[in-house]
Amino acid sequence: MPLVETPSNDYAPALSPNGRWMAYNSNESGQFEVYVRPFPNAGESRQLISRAGGYSPVWANSGRELFYKTLTNELIAVDVQTDPTFTHGNQEVLFDTSEFVSAVFHPQYDIDPDDRRFVMLQIEGGGVGGSDLFLVQNFFEELEQRAGN
Repeated sequence: MPLVETPSNDYAPALSPNGRWMAYNSNESGQFEVYVRPFPNAGESRQLISRAGGYSPVWANSGRELFYKTLTNELIAVDVQTDPTFTHGNQEVLFDTSEFVSAVFHPQYDIDPDDRRFVMLQIEGGGVGGSDLFLVQNFFEELEQRAGN
């Protein structure tokens, strides 16, 4: 049974940890954007999450954040609430992902179970083949240190 039927290209569905919301990317606006719909009633209203293009949504395991990549290779964190309804708030650029593998069809990254580290494939020599696997540890501590907080 199709969840979303549009004349657009819709990719990368990701269910929220509580199973009530589905994030995905679609090019119905003319460029890929990230949307969230209720699940399993995906035919109901949808909310635009990205601001100027986005793809590859991934939920934090806590359900309090949704991550996506921008068309300019930034990883964005969006504050979200998933219960009793879906709302989204502040968006923050976390870091540049231009050195890491990307794909519109499905995310090429993930977050660990405690929401403290991302796993990404780094591009070697400017090409997609021959990537190394890197584990980013203590991301938020390093971010705070670099930001001077």
